[in-house]
Amino acid sequence: MIGVFDSGFGGLTILHELRKALPEYDFTYLGDNARAPYGSRTFETIYRYTLEAVKALFNRGCPLVILACNTASARALRTIQQHDLPKIAPSNRVLGIIRPTAEEAGSFSKTGHLGVLGTAGTVISGSYPLEIGHFFPQLKVTQQACPLWATLVENGEIESEGTRFFVKRDIERLLLKDPEIDAILLACTHYPLLLPVIQSVVPQGVRVVSQGEIVAQKTKDYLKRHPEIEKRLTRQGKVEFLTTDTPEFFSRGAIFFGEKDVFSKNLSF
Repeated sequence: MIGVFDSGFGGLTILHELRKALPEYDFTYLGDNARAPYGSRTFETIYRYTLEAVKALFNRGCPLVILACNTASARALRTIQQHDLPKIAPSNRVLGIIRPTAEEAGSFSKTGHLGVLGTAGTVISGSYPLEIGHFFPQLKVTQQACPLWATLVENGEIESEGTRFFVKRDIERLLLKDPEIDAILLACTHYPLLLPVIQSVVPQGVRVVSQGEIVAQKTKDYLKRHPEIEKRLTRQGKVEFLTTDTPEFFSRGAIFFGEKDVFSKNLSF
């Protein structure tokens, strides 16, 4: 199966697009809901939690794991790929979602001014300006941390007045830094659930970009280019849901992400 990991529910927005792009493949989704969100945690903690999740998915027979979490991709991916993978499972692969998004960033903005909204951990890492700069050095990338957004989503506060207040505040802070921004990247997989609120407060003419379709298409392309991984994947169109919290909590939360009839299992590290 293809393993998909997130600190909580956010990665379900990536899984949804992966299943649309690769409907014949089997997936195992793992949400570390008991310890979510990751955004404000230290590098060492994020790395440790992410490595535990990767090992758990490897142990369940996933030769390919996608970190459907920007914070984990920013803070843990490189160390896992370079240091841990050669020792624990050299024939397996772990992919993130920052680089594939950065590869497409040149098409987001017409003015050359791109805004990035993410968790504190993602913003502090500087991963997006760095990765986008490799491909499109002419783009001006401006970041804004949104420390409460993921927590609001995890708690089902999708359309509350409090959510609207914080969304409006953080977007205004971003646009004050660079008024020429004409595209905003949602660099956290939780944020697409706030899209109606986000679109109601961004100025007319500012494009809002989610990652799901980009990551799904890039994963599809990756499998075409890496038959040694693709041939190890099963194809029955099945999906398994795992959570470090209670199955009841996960199943209730998954409804907000468009996942119906979710039967999840508890997984303890």
